[in-house]
Amino acid sequence: MLNFDTLKKRIFSIDNEDSFSSVALDLFELHKKHNSVYREFIFSLPKAFQKPDYYKQIPCLPIELFKSRKILLDDQETLIAFKSSGTTGSIQSVHHVSDPKWYIENSKRIFSSFYGDINNHCIIALLPSYLERDGSSLVLMANELIEESKHSMSGFYLADLEQLYQHLLTLKSQKQKTILLGVSFALLDFAEKFKIDFPELIVMETGGMKGQRKELIREELHQILKNAFGVASIHSEYGMTELFSQAYSTSMGQFQTPPWMKIIIRDSNDPFALLKENEVGGMNIIDLANIYSCPFIATQDLGKTSELGFEILGRFDNSDIRGCNLLAL
Repeated sequence: MLNFDTLKKRIFSIDNEDSFSSVALDLFELHKKHNSVYREFIFSLPKAFQKPDYYKQIPCLPIELFKSRKILLDDQETLIAFKSSGTTGSIQSVHHVSDPKWYIENSKRIFSSFYGDINNHCIIALLPSYLERDGSSLVLMANELIEESKHSMSGFYLADLEQLYQHLLTLKSQKQKTILLGVSFALLDFAEKFKIDFPELIVMETGGMKGQRKELIREELHQILKNAFGVASIHSEYGMTELFSQAYSTSMGQFQTPPWMKIIIRDSNDPFALLKENEVGGMNIIDLANIYSCPFIATQDLGKTSELGFEILGRFDNSDIRGCNLLAL
């Protein structure tokens, strides 16, 4: 078994493709031997996929299995469980987490790498749908950022949009660096009632209408929010219940990842055929910080990569998912 403290240092030291691949291959061997679900998946595949020699060759576990199986290294215990929001009557994904402190350390390190010292910011979280349920990884991350910022106006805001508006006016007058992190429908609720010219404000949407509103294309959503807050661009956060790391976009929906996270695009019809830059297909995610459950995940998101980062272009319909049924567990 790998020494986890040493492994974490290696993850945070990744600075090129070779160092990424080295850690990824070590984690592949770890999970092939000590993760019963991933091991079962690997040995259901042809032998050619069981001995990768580069990270892009590592098979990615269908994300649907987080809905039906406990995915965790065999010797680990669940301390908390992240749960997907889902819709009424749907089956939730559950991410069993054995080291919440590692999730927090990783998330704060990524956030700081994009936005600088958290102590310099007021962090406002407008996440009503997440706060009203248990098991949100986003709420845990936001709570840690709020606490670390130590600003008197940092905090969660639910239905009191008037208070949020007044606080934003105060923060603007104080020239305080401020980040407003919000679920899309809640930001739209604010935009319908208030307008504020706060060009220094960072407005960050986490996506999704959660059944509260009609889905909008990204460009339309961002234009409404830019007009309401008087900002030049809208930032975005990309995370998943099943991941440990987040990606961020500062404009135009082009997401950047930390060095220990990579996006690989697979062919929609052949889950083991990989596509080139600017070709659209299913998104595989290698998140090396996801040490304990599974670092290699085949998602249901459609996207493409380019030299600028990656874009999310939609999701597969259930009937379109190929490769996720390769393993009837």
